Amino acid sequence: MKLVIGNKNYSSWSLRAWLLLASFDLEFEEQLESLRQPGLQARLGQYSPTARVPVLIDGEVVVWDTLAIDEYVSEQYLAGKGWPADVARRAKARAICAEMHDGFMGLRSELPMNCRALRTVHPSEDAKKDIARIEVFWASCMDEYGGPYLFGDFSIADCFYAPVVLRFRTYDVALSAAATKYQETMLKHAAL
Repeated sequence: MKLVIGNKNYSSWSLRAWLLLASFDLEFEEQLESLRQPGLQARLGQYSPTARVPVLIDGEVVVWDTLAIDEYVSEQYLAGKGWPADVARRAKARAICAEMHDGFMGLRSELPMNCRALRTVHPSEDAKKDIARIEVFWASCMDEYGGPYLFGDFSIADCFYAPVVLRFRTYDVALSAAATKYQETMLKHAAL
């Protein structure tokens, strides 16, 4: 199995796919592709029709898109353990992953991913709404499921919010006690 990714410091999508494989100690080859060098479309186009990262290549199977990669890995290599076993938890985990997958544009544009930086920003109202929404469901998941991760055990949902954990640290976003507890748990995660 080969995972083609960009720099995990800057590419939140690459980090999400990589983190699932690394967290469950799966054997895979990591192929790093520069997202800044010339010829990006041609280089990435050899792996997937989107010419984007991440891309998982498993024999004849080629999967692009982080959520599709994580779903495939969970089904193919983890006997479904990438998601919570309980159907209600699993549905909620999928819902918050879908929300991250296509939302939070204020957060994404104003607090770009850079794991190594420490910065101060003054977020717009849109970014503040995104931060508040994320904080509410982190805290509610910790309260409802008891932690240490969003749905109890480590899951794809944690992979999807790992880049946000790092962004909140980079930009020193103040969080509630419950959300901070989750952030601290994730920052101590061996793979992250």
